[in-house]
Amino acid sequence: MNNPQTLRKHSWRAHIILELGAGYGLGGDHAPDGDVEAHRLWRWWDRFLAERVDGLLHDATRPPGRKPIPEDRVKALIALAMSPPPPHASHWTLKALAEAMGGMVIAAVRNILRRRGLQPHRVKTFKVSRDPRFEPKITDIVGLDVDPPDHAVVLSVDEKTQVQALGRTRKPLPMTEGHAETRTRDTRRNGTTCLMAALDVATGTVVGRMVPRHRSQEFPAFLDPVASGIDPATEVHVILDNVSSHKSAEVHEWLRDHPRWSFRFTPTSGSWKNAVEGFFARLTRHRLTYAIFDSLDGCVAAIEAFIAHHNAKKAPPFK
Repeated sequence: MNNPQTLRKHSWRAHIILELGAGYGLGGDHAPDGDVEAHRLWRWWDRFLAERVDGLLHDATRPPGRKPIPEDRVKALIALAMSPPPPHASHWTLKALAEAMGGMVIAAVRNILRRRGLQPHRVKTFKVSRDPRFEPKITDIVGLDVDPPDHAVVLSVDEKTQVQALGRTRKPLPMTEGHAETRTRDTRRNGTTCLMAALDVATGTVVGRMVPRHRSQEFPAFLDPVASGIDPATEVHVILDNVSSHKSAEVHEWLRDHPRWSFRFTPTSGSWKNAVEGFFARLTRHRLTYAIFDSLDGCVAAIEAFIAHHNAKKAPPFK
């Protein structure tokens, strides 16, 4: 559909050409449009003589308001942003880069860096595992995740420790228009708990248990209800990290009673490869970070309710 504004412009220009072509001048009662300057009228007449009707259907191109920044200046800015910052600073800022470039406009610096995907103010971290068997362990775990054995269960098991039931010393002020919810800075600690969880990689469902501590005694006791829901004839591969409670004598004794269970340990400093860590992240982000718990029982109940909701509606297979 044509734009009404465009049709109006075309009609107005055609009116000018028809009036001038009929012999009407620019003055007196016979001017094509008394509210338009004479130079604009003659500009469209000249355009019509040069390009005929096609000249009335488009606007003339206009030069940009600002000259584009020369390419050598852009390259110099990029090189500067990727170089070490000044001795008095830990990183480059937009203002510092603009000043170092001889007064370049800060908005221009921001746009150039954004187009190149450069963020001098941000730093990401990484950790290199020193495990000598890092590659075969990662290959084994990735193989279980991507192509699990037939008729077998793959579980991702870990603990989320030191979950604090934090309350506030005063009741929060509710959110109003233009003002966020307000809380006191000081908190009240109402105890800590530990969540033991096993995530079924194939279904995404989670079995969880809240315990006061995560020792060698609690871990086999957690595995018992998990094993009770699995056919004893089924092979079970458990992915877990290298914490001592996963390798204790009690655990080895439990494994002797469950010969079809096998443990696959993540590399040292490689617990991020355990799929249940993603569930812990969602639990923290959606339920714990902004929560207020007046008692430890309230915190435990909230975590158990989150697990039930996850299993009922939000449990996708791990990919």
